[in-house]
This record gives sequence, C-alpha cells and structure tokens, in this order.
Amino acid sequence: MTANPIGHSAPRSRAARAAAAAAIAIAAAIAAAIIIVTGSSASPLVSVYPLPGTHEAPPGTQITFRGLPRDAIGHVVVRGSSSGRHRGVVKSDSDGQGASFLPRSAFTPGERVTVSTSLRVRGARRGTFSFTVERPSHPITSTPLPVVPAGPGQVDAFRSRPDLRPATVTVAADATPPAEGEIFVAPQNGPYQDGPMIVDPQGRLVWFKPFPVSSRTLITDFREQTYLGKPVLTWWQGFENQGSGRGEGVIYDTHYRQVATVRAGNGLSADLHEFLVTPQGDAYLTAVSPVSIAGIHKPVADAVVQEVDIRTGLVLFEWHALDHIPLKQSEMTPESPGHIFDPYHVNSIWPTADGKLIVSMRNTSAIYEIDKRTGRIVWTLGGKASSFRMGAGTQTAFQHNAVLHRDGTLTLFDDGAGPPKVHTHSRGIRVALDTKRMTATLVREYDHSPPTLANFEGSTQALDGGDVVLGWGQQPYISETDASGRQILDARFTGPNSSYRAYRFRWSGAPADRPAVTAQNGASTTTVYVSWNGATRVARWRVLGGSAPGSMRTLTAVPRSGFETAIPVPRQADVEVQALDPDGHVLGTSAVTPAR
Repeated sequence: MTANPIGHSAPRSRAARAAAAAAIAIAAAIAAAIIIVTGSSASPLVSVYPLPGTHEAPPGTQITFRGLPRDAIGHVVVRGSSSGRHRGVVKSDSDGQGASFLPRSAFTPGERVTVSTSLRVRGARRGTFSFTVERPSHPITSTPLPVVPAGPGQVDAFRSRPDLRPATVTVAADATPPAEGEIFVAPQNGPYQDGPMIVDPQGRLVWFKPFPVSSRTLITDFREQTYLGKPVLTWWQGFENQGSGRGEGVIYDTHYRQVATVRAGNGLSADLHEFLVTPQGDAYLTAVSPVSIAGIHKPVADAVVQEVDIRTGLVLFEWHALDHIPLKQSEMTPESPGHIFDPYHVNSIWPTADGKLIVSMRNTSAIYEIDKRTGRIVWTLGGKASSFRMGAGTQTAFQHNAVLHRDGTLTLFDDGAGPPKVHTHSRGIRVALDTKRMTATLVREYDHSPPTLANFEGSTQALDGGDVVLGWGQQPYISETDASGRQILDARFTGPNSSYRAYRFRWSGAPADRPAVTAQNGASTTTVYVSWNGATRVARWRVLGGSAPGSMRTLTAVPRSGFETAIPVPRQADVEVQALDPDGHVLGTSAVTPAR
C-alpha cells in the first residue's frame, strides 16, 4: 500500500470513493492533454541541413534549422572530431521560420561534425545529429567560351548605340499573336558580345546587356520572374568549364536596375543551370562541388541543390546527390573523357505544391522527386533505376528543364544525345505520371521542323492556352508549337549561335536612363537616329530642333520602327527627341545633341 501523503482520514463510502476516483481520472486526463499540447507547441519537429548523415558537407557549411523561430532554437553545441568545438552566431531567416548557426571557422576536411541541441530534429536522436565534411578537390577554373565568326547580317549595329553588338535573330514564321510577348534568350558564342537579350516577335532587338567575349562571362537562364510581388528580369552569370559553372544569380527591376545578387551558400558557387525565384523571396540554385573520393583518380563533381534566402543569403535547404544516388546509375564513369568525373549534372529544379522538388540530372538521364524534409528520393523517372514503367516514347537521354504541372503532367526537353547519340532528334515532350500505378505515358511530343539534334542545353516552356516554347540549346533555334501540335513560330540566331534556354514573356520595361540620340548632317537635311534600350511602351518619336538648347521647336513625330529609328528633318544645329506612349504622353526625353 501507498501511504496517504496528507495523513490519516476517516473511512469513506463506496460512492464517495467512486466519485473521488472519477475526479482523479478526469484530472489526470486534463493534465495529460496539457502535457501533449504544451509539448507539441513547444517542441516542433525541425528539419536541419546538412541533413543528418550527410557525407559531403562543404568545410564552410552553416547549420540550418527550419520550422521554428530563431529564439526557439536554444543552446547549440557544434563539435568537429578534428577541429574541436566551434563557436559561432545564430542568424534568423527573413521569414521568421528558421535560423542558421554560422561557425566562426571552417570545418576540417574529412572530419565528423556532431551537433547537439534540445530540439526535436527530424532524423536525429534526442536532438543530436552528425555529418561528415567533404574532402574538396580542385575548383572549377575559367575557360574561354566558343566564339563564332561574324558573317553577313549576323550582328546588329546601331548608330545611336555603337556600344551594342548583339547577335541577330531571324524569324522565319510567326503565327502567334503579339500579346504572347517577347522572346528571351542569351547568346553565348559572340562573335563580339554575349548577354541577356530580349527580341520582339519579328526578331528585332528590345533590350540587350552586353558582355564582351573577352570577359569570358557566360549568361544563362535569362527570363522574367516575380520577386517580392514585382516583375523582374533574372539570369545567372559567371564562367564555365566543361559544362559546369561558378557564378551568381542577378535580379534587375523593370527600370533595368540591379536590385539583388544571389550567391550559393556554404562556401559554394552557383552553377549555371538553374536560378529560380520563389513567391516567398527565396531562390533555388544548383552548385557543383568537386570532391576527392578514394579509388577514383580524378575529382568527382558532387551535384548540390540549394534554396537560399535572397534577403539574408542564408541557406534554407541543401541536398547532395552523392549521398543519395549510387554512382553506378550514371551514364558516365571515371574513364569518361574530361578532367573531372561528372556523374550527375543537375540541370533543373522545380518545387511542387506539397513541398517536394523535381530535379533533372543530365548524366543519369533521369528525373527525381525529392522530399525536402528528409532528403529522401520519392521516385525516379527514367534512367537505370526508374520507379515507373516507362510507356512508349517516354524514355529520355540527357534531358533538361523538367517542370511538373498542376494536372500531374511533366514537360521536359529531351536532347537525345550527349554524345553518344541515342535518339534521331531532340524534342520537347509532355508525360503523364500515375504515381499510384507508377506508370509514365507520353501525352504529346513537340518536334522542330526540320528535325534537329542538340548535344546539350535546351528548354520547354508551357504557356497558358496550350502553346509550348522550345529553346533548342546547342542548336540556334527557338520555336513555338500550339496545342494542336502545329509549329507556329520558327526563329533562329542568324549565325551559328546558341542559348541555354529560350522563353517568351509579356514584358514591360521603362529604362531609368534617357533615349540615345545621334544626328548626322547632310547638305540640306539632318538624319536623327534614336533608340532607347529596353523601352517597351514607345509608340512614336517626337523630334525637336533649334540653334541652341533654349530654342527647341517641334519638327516632326514619327512611329517607332524597331530598336533604332532613323528620322530625316531639315538641317539643324541641335536636336532633342521625346519618346511618346500610345496616348501621346512623354515617357522620356533625350539630351540636346549637336548634329555633326
């Protein structure tokens, strides 16, 4: 028997004892409920990165906690098996839903790092987890980009903007309505300049940011996205070596002013293959981390997927292919050509509505769905270890740009060649995925007329209404196919140029600078050349002239004609030009320019 903690008391009736027992049971149930509720709210399940058990964490890694505010993280102890205990600071993510421990010094390559907390950590035991630090190999170095020769009509030249020498685009057919928007590409083979470029449906230049080929700067993944609720231009820029890059993401506003630079975290550099901005103000990036692995005689390129908080630069998520995909699933081997063994080569990332990621890997010819919380691969589409029964026409080779749509279909660009040549031609495809029966069925194939084969790069963009825009990567083509499968746009770089991806967007730009003007005198006339790089709402140009800045009067107004408009007026000493919108309102005015 257990003694009464209060003391002896008189015997009670059976009813009194039953009532007391019921009261005790109710009180116990209430107390248990309080404990459960309190424990649940005070101890949320937290995701951490590097994931517990990671074998290839960079020496400069931070330790990310997601699923609770900074003040709830509590005491964190970080200890390396070689480097000892690490001091650091904890910084909050901009959304208030996580924070990162930033060590004051890097970890030692090859050591095991143990992190101890009082949190409920997913994949950890009593709040303690560990990871191993990679042994870095030689970093990716810069190499020159291929440069094509300048042939007739292959490069634009403008009198008002002699600093711009972009590759030209020729449109062979265009049955799409103008409302479908402009074409976004980034020529990468010169001959004089590369850079992000917008052209209209007729192939005429709208906007170009030049990078001389001597700078070795590659631009990829140029497109319109939304950042903090506003339309922006985004691209990756950096240098390349054997198909992998080291660089950063760039964000420009509608006035063509840079508003953000986005870098990979944990001591890595952003790779050239993906720069995707989320509605929450974060960005998905790829990174290539060359590491040394025992028994392999050359550096091994670990493929890394990161989500980065644009406003703070902190890593919100990180995943390493080497930890999850066996090397034997690659189409490559250590004996494959090149100074580096590249078994994975991630080339696209797409977040799903239920918190997973669709990741395409060129060198496994497979696409993966990854659970962000655990890092687990949910399914594999294609390649050597497909989770799906692949229907006729669904197997891809060295594919790019996999996007999962709300209807459960997946679009992607199937290169069909690496080399080696696996298919007769490249194509875009749409595949229906049945994740209950685990079957993949071809819905539609999007081909180019005539057929073409790209060894690398390429994109498939599904537009509202059923049209699909295809960038043909290594090949110079950009095409659009309607919902019935008819090719309604056929455009190409006039010369043998290429673009990593191609898109089409309805873009509205208002440059922060002035229209550019030059004026050349003839015997009795002055020809005014005017342009405004990136201005999309200019309908007409109004020319003013005079003998001095204070004596300007209107001479003429003419419709805008392409990127640069040539306007003849009676001979003038000075000219000034105003850009007018469709309603006649002045959008911008040039400087007063002397005629020469």
